[in-house]
Amino acid sequence: MRRVVAITTLLLAGCTVGPNYHPPNMAVPPRFADTGAQTEASDAELAAWWSAFNDPELIKRALAQNLDVETAAARIREARAREVVAGAATLPQVDAEASATRQRISEHAIPVPPGAGGTGGGASGGFGLPGSEFNTFRIGFDASWEIDLFGRTRRSVEAARARTGAAIWNRRDLQVSVAGEVANAYLTLRMLQQRLANAEAELARQERFERLVAARARGGLVTGQDLEQQRSERAAAAAAIPVLRAQAEAQIHALGVLTGDTPEALIAELSPAKALPPAPPLIPAGLPSDLLRRRPDVRAAERELAASTADIGVAVADLYPRFSLTAAPALVSTALASLLTWASRSYSIGAALDWPLFNGGRTRGNIAVANARQDQALIAYRKAVLAALQDVEDALSKSDGDRRQLASLEDALGTATRAEDIARARYRGGLVTYSDVLLAQARHLSLESQVIETKGALARDTVTLFKALGGGWPELAQVGAQR
Repeated sequence: MRRVVAITTLLLAGCTVGPNYHPPNMAVPPRFADTGAQTEASDAELAAWWSAFNDPELIKRALAQNLDVETAAARIREARAREVVAGAATLPQVDAEASATRQRISEHAIPVPPGAGGTGGGASGGFGLPGSEFNTFRIGFDASWEIDLFGRTRRSVEAARARTGAAIWNRRDLQVSVAGEVANAYLTLRMLQQRLANAEAELARQERFERLVAARARGGLVTGQDLEQQRSERAAAAAAIPVLRAQAEAQIHALGVLTGDTPEALIAELSPAKALPPAPPLIPAGLPSDLLRRRPDVRAAERELAASTADIGVAVADLYPRFSLTAAPALVSTALASLLTWASRSYSIGAALDWPLFNGGRTRGNIAVANARQDQALIAYRKAVLAALQDVEDALSKSDGDRRQLASLEDALGTATRAEDIARARYRGGLVTYSDVLLAQARHLSLESQVIETKGALARDTVTLFKALGGGWPELAQVGAQR
């Protein structure tokens, strides 16, 4: 008895073939190249970074209703269901069965045991006689259990769990992307609305100046050429307005779809113009090692690597034999009245071994495939880490460049505004020609447009930096609190 118990314990414990997974040790630089971004950003700040842009809760709405995010959530449910499927193989499989058959033996046949031919029944005697007919009733169970001696099923469960983790991180990565898309569309909309307001103001100014030039032309103080030039400037200013209005409407349509609604759903809410948010905050990038924890795409790649490592164990287990136990207890009788009696009991118990000795190298080929896929997953993980580092470095550089450019452009715009005012005043006094006014005006308009575009670029590049740092998935603050 002790020997049986020992053997059973050994079979149940088994061994798990294939490599055990160890997270890769990816070397990252100790700090980012931007020396002004070495302080640590809090997880709570990164979790709801869009609050710094004074947006109308569009990002929260998108995270709750975006169709791509809903699809990712469905993939998580699918992955968890696959975990259940993989884990089911570790448990015995039990099927209930019941049958009732009627059988007639050919008159030209030799006597056969009761139920021969797969019916399981028999006549009232020991043999079914030629020409006899009889009923067979059967109720019972079929049970089987494949003992996971070499860890094939355990590795399958391990792979399924890792892929569930990858699905979770993929959804969080999608949340980051959706948050960034919404923020970029919203900031672009506000930038276009500001440009549109400036264009309309410029058109009004050009119309006023056209009336002034026309009055001076009627008085003989300027030539008709000056009037035609001013009319051309006014027409050019009017032509810019429809283009900007169409671009702004396209951003509203995009935001409607991103929030899981129809394109026109947000027209009433977002059509009233608002200025760009104030200068975005300076973001502490923290340490490069933080990216390995914060970036969802890096975490998803690490889980895929874990899954592919477990797949190797599944493939290697096919080199070893499979052991299974079966049992089929039943009650069988040719008479329904005696079916539930002790004498009608029937059972079979067995053990089986299945060991493929030759299959043309298929098993070895599957192992090679699994190893190659693990190599690919490792490369994908390393690539994800390097891409994350590059994203942060690029975003830091662009944000810093935007701030410097904006400061210079604002200084230049102030100077150009004063220069245009002086030129217009001198033109009214007859001290300069109209060409001088046009030159000062063109310089002012160009700088004004550059300032607005640079403010928009700074806001969008700040969003890119938040994304690069891994901000934007709601659970980020909770993960930080658990550290």
